[in-house]
Amino acid sequence: MINYMNDILTKFESIKVVPVVVIDNIEDVVPLANALINGGLPIAEVTFRTSVASDAIKLMVDSFPEMCVGAGTIINLNQCKKAIESGAQFIVSPGYSEEVVQYCIEQEVPVFPGICTPTELMHVANSGLPVAKFFPASQCGGVETINAIGAAFPRIKFMPTGGVNENNLMEYLACPRVIAVGGSWMVKSNLIREGKFDEIEAMTKGAVALVKNHKR
Repeated sequence: MINYMNDILTKFESIKVVPVVVIDNIEDVVPLANALINGGLPIAEVTFRTSVASDAIKLMVDSFPEMCVGAGTIINLNQCKKAIESGAQFIVSPGYSEEVVQYCIEQEVPVFPGICTPTELMHVANSGLPVAKFFPASQCGGVETINAIGAAFPRIKFMPTGGVNENNLMEYLACPRVIAVGGSWMVKSNLIREGKFDEIEAMTKGAVALVKNHKR
């Protein structure tokens, strides 16, 4: 295992749910972060799908030191560098990029590349990474696929993302190969845009309650 990843992996394994957020307006960063913290999930994967993503990460990191803030949907090296410069504490990609992975390893920044095939998982294993993002999880067979392709890679765990919600969360967490899940059901883009942060906080609390009731 890459030692510098130990802290983030421990946090993921403890929290179990990583909110995947899309931020269109920088004004939404503070109330969103407060909703997540008050809801019991002081963590966020801010996706690089909008023009304010890097600024949102910096603001969240600077304003909420108790939060663990990462960057998601990183698809090239330029985005990766910008995210890390903004203070991202971990990097998540929808697929496997050799240059992104190697840069993160050089910078000692935890990285979670996306996979959905054994070939992609071989790249992850050969890079020495302990965890892969399984994406899109539901569309690619969910837990059954994780168990099937994971059998050849006994040392790698998975963070399924894509189609994960309150209805199937427990199924994923019951899988010993799953370290945590990525999900957006409690931080849907329309809820953020409409300023429904009380609803986000309530749904976050609901996710936390499900995790607490989970017995593996």
